[in-house]
Amino acid sequence: MIIVYILAALFLITGILVIMGKGDNLIAGYNTASQEERAAYNIKRLRGLVGGLLVAEAPMMFLLGKESMTASFSFTAFTLVACIVVVILANTWAKDKSE
Repeated sequence: MIIVYILAALFLITGILVIMGKGDNLIAGYNTASQEERAAYNIKRLRGLVGGLLVAEAPMMFLLGKESMTASFSFTAFTLVACIVVVILANTWAKDKSE
């Protein structure tokens, strides 16, 4: 149970760092992209999406500390839906339209 709380705190801290612009290298795919590929994205929007997801996941992880089946299902469902939304928005809304 304590491990779940530690992970929730790490998600929260990491999400805040990404939103503040200190964790661009933590965004999967962006850190390995070439300069041309990076230029295709609005980094502020991408930071908001990824950081927001991490910050939103932190309270959901506290539900897992209850160790109930309902909490586990809720966390899994929320994570699945949130990740799908973030991937769609990262490839549409966070892309620069100047290309």
